[in-house]
Amino acid sequence: MTSKNTTLTSCTAVQQKVEGLLALTKITLKDIEDFSPAERQCLERTTTQTLAKLKDAERDTFLNKIELIIPAATKSSIWEYNHLMISDAIARLMRHHGVMPTKTAIAEETGLSRQTINKHFAAYKAQPEFIAQMEQFKFMAPKILANVFKYASSGDMRAARLYFEMVGALHKTQTTVVNEQNNYIQINNTIISQENLKALSTEQLNQIERIITHKAEKTSRPAEITDPIRI
Repeated sequence: MTSKNTTLTSCTAVQQKVEGLLALTKITLKDIEDFSPAERQCLERTTTQTLAKLKDAERDTFLNKIELIIPAATKSSIWEYNHLMISDAIARLMRHHGVMPTKTAIAEETGLSRQTINKHFAAYKAQPEFIAQMEQFKFMAPKILANVFKYASSGDMRAARLYFEMVGALHKTQTTVVNEQNNYIQINNTIISQENLKALSTEQLNQIERIITHKAEKTSRPAEITDPIRI
């Protein structure tokens, strides 16, 4: 028998062993403890290809079959894939229909089962991957705050108000109130301190807010286009 024929026979034997394993209802670590590196590579390749083809309940059944032999890193990747698919589906469906989609609609859009989507919604906040994502967003917060400050310091009153709210200097409820703070606002030669604001009535505070908001709306309008648009 030639070397080429020997290799083909070996590959066939490996594939048959993997297919026999995947025929089981539930695969455990004990089932693969005698697998060689080549057999494990074949198993990984086959399970990846199989999972990519499956949808809905069939996908859940297959994942349940191999759950005990899936490494933690792979489980994280599967969760991230589901999360991305669900998030994108919700965004697309909301843009199209203008309302929050049902779980059935999300399932149809993603190819995931309704059970998977229910489980994802129920437990995503406790998932380590979600917590890590939130930490990434928190990490970027100073950059966003710096951009808000840049616009505020250029005279954008909406950005200024947002900046004060973000740093905890202002807090808006049903009635306009000002939190405890050590800052003050200076308009020309007039200084408005925290004590000055506390002495104002609710109507006076609302009037100031209306003036600021109206001014911000006027300054934030785009300039009229005078030059022809070239395409």
